[in-house]
Amino acid sequence: MAKQSGLGDHLYISGFDASGDIGAVGRIGGGPAVLDVTAINKAAMERIGGQRDGGIDYTAFFNPDVGGIHPKLSALPTSDVVMTYFHGAALGAPAACLVAKQLNYDGTRGDDGAFTFAGATQGNGYGLEWCTALTAGQRTDTAGTNGAGVDFGTGPTSFGLQAYLHVFAVTGTSVTVKLQESSDNGVGDAWTDVAGGGFAAATGPGAQRIATAAGQTVERYLRAVTTGTFTSAVFAVVANRNEVETRF
Repeated sequence: MAKQSGLGDHLYISGFDASGDIGAVGRIGGGPAVLDVTAINKAAMERIGGQRDGGIDYTAFFNPDVGGIHPKLSALPTSDVVMTYFHGAALGAPAACLVAKQLNYDGTRGDDGAFTFAGATQGNGYGLEWCTALTAGQRTDTAGTNGAGVDFGTGPTSFGLQAYLHVFAVTGTSVTVKLQESSDNGVGDAWTDVAGGGFAAATGPGAQRIATAAGQTVERYLRAVTTGTFTSAVFAVVANRNEVETRF
């Protein structure tokens, strides 16, 4: 794949599309903590992996309008937020996800007149996960819909998956989003529901993270399917199919 820029990227925060108010994403990081286990008989450092962590930091423009970013972030919620950075808006695109605490919302008024806010988040419970987009950015369904299959490259794997859902708007009673799998994109192997791959019904904006059993087999192709009583549902879904044993 050719080198790419960061043009056309998106940042979603707990069912809110913050993309239009974000000037830069300064850090998308994660991984295990490094533990020093250097013995006295060693001439160089020895390290092993510790607890997983992650963070997504950003710079936001000041937008106090209803529906803008300031009313959302200035509340400084103490509960978890779900962060998802979409690299582009295409099926199969990479997306970084994090269940996190919002640490700050610090304003700076520059001598050139610019007024921006620095935001930082820190992982809570799971660490940063790089996922694959099952929707091309935001998807709008006007009735129950079977999404297009996304090829995860190889399969099956035997270590389960995690998935994230952002719901931006629902017109109607509720929408339920679930994952389905197939070994060949439904050509000969019919699509079936992923065990443990269903999100809770959503009645309005919000975000969820789900995880299947750790040792569960997951096929090569995945898709996002909607059901429910609604006339419009706007949402985004990504999934991380584990290639190796993963613990949280």
